[in-house]
Amino acid sequence: MQSDIALQRLSADDPNAEIVAGWTFATWGHLHPGLTPEQAIERLKAECGQAGVPSIFVAMQGETPVGTASLIADDMSIRRELAPWLASVFVVPEWRGRGIASALVRRVEAEAVENGIEHFYLYTPDQQSLYRHLGWQDVESLEYRGETVTVMSRQLT
Repeated sequence: MQSDIALQRLSADDPNAEIVAGWTFATWGHLHPGLTPEQAIERLKAECGQAGVPSIFVAMQGETPVGTASLIADDMSIRRELAPWLASVFVVPEWRGRGIASALVRRVEAEAVENGIEHFYLYTPDQQSLYRHLGWQDVESLEYRGETVTVMSRQLT
């Protein structure tokens, strides 16, 4: 990752919260039928915790947000028995390929460990190779809200 990229915790009152909510709504809003952009902003702000679950991190290049990732309690309505989740890993397209997503994933993993979480999950329709490279293991493939996704897990101890 570039040395001028900083990873920081996102707070609900951070002006970048609306930008991050816009990214996640544009990318994954279709998985939440009926969710409005305004509701997406409120949901994201509610997930801006101070430590552990929930937490949202943002990659910053100076004053500009360029990526995000979250640690949340519930990300898949059909697998509520699985928790917590790495979620909403997103990097602005022009900033991809620079290690930012990997750094964000590692930051969320560190947050999990710091808060006593040893095992957590994610799901992805198309980024399995990235997560496998980072040590995540496939759990199952399934249909979720119209997409074929892979549920993956990571043991941190």
